[in-house]
Amino acid sequence: MRAVYAKTELESLLDPESGPWRAQAGESIQLMGTPVGLQPTEAIRVAWMGKTIGAIGSVRVAAIHNGDVLAFRLDWEDPDEDAEVLDNDSFPDAAAISLPAAEDAPMVLMGAAGKPVNVWYWRADEADSARHLTAEGLGTSRTLDVKTVKARGIWKEGRWQVVIAREMNVNTPGAAQITPGSEIGFGVAIWEGSHKERAGIKAFSVDWKQLTIDPTNAGGKA
Repeated sequence: MRAVYAKTELESLLDPESGPWRAQAGESIQLMGTPVGLQPTEAIRVAWMGKTIGAIGSVRVAAIHNGDVLAFRLDWEDPDEDAEVLDNDSFPDAAAISLPAAEDAPMVLMGAAGKPVNVWYWRADEADSARHLTAEGLGTSRTLDVKTVKARGIWKEGRWQVVIAREMNVNTPGAAQITPGSEIGFGVAIWEGSHKERAGIKAFSVDWKQLTIDPTNAGGKA
């Protein structure tokens, strides 16, 4: 997949229905539920044994960058908008982009010791904010900050359209660094709140997908 270069402002990139996004068909990525055996605690494994994990089967993904910011647009079918946490047994819809922050960081295990993955995480109940995370294995996710990653989501007619974006290079340990003209792996995860999905209970792309970052002289449309 390509991250198309477009000479456009961040505000336009954050609008899932803006002109730059309408020009990108994107690519459908298949998702699967995280196996119950990979859940980080015995309590979760027991509670979800025999239950279906991963309510969302696929997501359409497109990517654009403006030379400074890389943005992903995620589009998936979801009949219910779960954008509020009303009690301790209700959960928001959510989505995340994962990127390797070290060579050979494993996708399925959320990194490994000394081989972190960088996660850009959006939740429907947190408006336009997002979380910048790192992980070095299952159950090790921690927040780097809540200001570096920008996001915006729109639920309409049974579909979510969500943009998750970050400056390509940031001075943060555990963060992936991205260069125009290069390639990087990426992964996607979706949480369906109505299905009680949260933390490791999610649908995700099993392997790293390859993203080619267009050089800034590629002549993309704004």
